[in-house]
Parts: sequence; structure tokens; C-alpha cells
Amino acid sequence: MTIPLEISFHGIDKSDAVEARIQEKFARLHGHFDRFTHARVVISSPNRTDARAKMFNVTIDLGMPGKRPIVIDNEADNADVFIALRDAFNAAQRKLDATAGKLGNVAKRERSRRKPAPNNDA
Repeated sequence: MTIPLEISFHGIDKSDAVEARIQEKFARLHGHFDRFTHARVVISSPNRTDARAKMFNVTIDLGMPGKRPIVIDNEADNADVFIALRDAFNAAQRKLDATAGKLGNVAKRERSRRKPAPNNDA
């Protein structure tokens, strides 16, 4: 089942190159874990009036079955949106690996339990 990826831009112009990079990064995440229930990426630039460099805020929201959604909110004070995307998706990858590992660890926990000795009374 393919999940539609929702991409939103707030405070910056929509860019085909940025959308292509987001889809490429999401495909890599989808290769590690393919049971997403929803996927949203929001790129925003806060409205600043001071002379600071342009900032980008990347929010990634990934829904997983039976778990709370993974939400990564990464603020980068770089002038490059691609670096902000890279950092946000790297953080999402680390969190996804940790959470997906917990989904499949039931068998590992059961393996470490001590089993009762067989009853040979009969």
C-alpha cells in the first residue's frame, strides 16, 4: 500500500526541486519501514524582520500502526533549504529505526525468558 506524501510550503515559494528531494528522502525512509499510515512534510520560513539569515523549519510527521506518530520539528538557521531537509530526514531516520525496532522486538524479549524445565514424571 502506498501512502500519499503530503508536502506543504508556508512562507516560501513552492519549488519542484525541493519537492523532488523530499520525495527522494521519503522513499529512502519508506525502504526502511513500509507500514506508514500517513506522511506529511511542512517546510516553513518564519517571518523575521531583523537582519538574521533566513531560517527554515522542517516538520516531518510519520504515522505508524499501533504507535504514536513520529514528529520531527527541525529548525535550521542555514540559508539552504536542502541542508535543513537533510538534517530533518536524518533525525527522522534515527527515530524511525529506534521505533520500528521496538515494534519487532517481541520475539527477542520472549527468547531471553527462562523456560520451565520439562516434566518427566510420566
